[in-house]
Amino acid sequence: MAFIDYYKILGVNKDAAQDQIKKAYRKQARKLHPDLNPNDKEAERKFKELNEANEVLSDPEKRAKYDKYGENWRHGEEYERARQQQQQYQQAGQGFGGFEGAEFGEGEDFSDFFRSMFGGAGGFGSTRGSASGKFRGQDVHAELNLNLRDVAETHKRTLEIGGKKVRITIPAGAYDGQQIKLRGYGQPGINGGPGGDLYITFVIADDPVFQRAGDDLKMEKEIDLFTAVLGGNIEVDTLTGKVNLKVKPETQNGTTVRLKGKGFPVYKSDAHGDLFITYTVKLPTNLTDEQRELFRQIQKLQ
Repeated sequence: MAFIDYYKILGVNKDAAQDQIKKAYRKQARKLHPDLNPNDKEAERKFKELNEANEVLSDPEKRAKYDKYGENWRHGEEYERARQQQQQYQQAGQGFGGFEGAEFGEGEDFSDFFRSMFGGAGGFGSTRGSASGKFRGQDVHAELNLNLRDVAETHKRTLEIGGKKVRITIPAGAYDGQQIKLRGYGQPGINGGPGGDLYITFVIADDPVFQRAGDDLKMEKEIDLFTAVLGGNIEVDTLTGKVNLKVKPETQNGTTVRLKGKGFPVYKSDAHGDLFITYTVKLPTNLTDEQRELFRQIQKLQ
């Protein structure tokens, strides 16, 4: 589950004193309180996050744990706990029995990150041991940077993960923030336990030409004044090459036209979205006296 920056939620620095944390919490709580924001789901969500952040940072023990492990908490305390319990098992010559960590009830207003880090989800998380003393390895999260044109067609990538080369297929139409799982490519298990999983999140950079809107693409195309007034043919870039497009006479600045099926491929489908082209009319500059006079004549005719 996603890491939550409690300091950012409260708007304080990591070295903030307890009175600063208390002051920051009270100030935001007054703004976000449900009584002042009735039927505002976004304010309700932020108020819950605020209370969760205060719950952790106002408690010295919880804050110390949060500061120590932070975003990498899954790779810290969970393993330490597992190893300690494994040692206890070996020394005592018996399994862990029915040991469970404290659990939150289903109705508690805490995030998955909070529950897992501060005692929920059964205590062991993804490293919970069995009676044999084997522990599953931690899951690992990574990002793969791509550009828009990378995901315009299905292709394969070879990644090096933990010294191993892994070949993955990236389907056409993959979207920014999409996550895939590679089973067993996370941290190795303890005492012969299975490896954790690797979660890869696609991070797709903006394209200098196209803006993606779902399965559609948007772009701007500059045309000169004379083409806008008289009409004409222009050449337009698409993801699959250039196409000729006819501009109608008297086309206004900001006019948008659609090229059906020239947008982005639909994820795991043969279909494509549409390409929307918005015209921006460029006015002529550095006119001669003769050209200005011609425009004056046109103005008089108007």
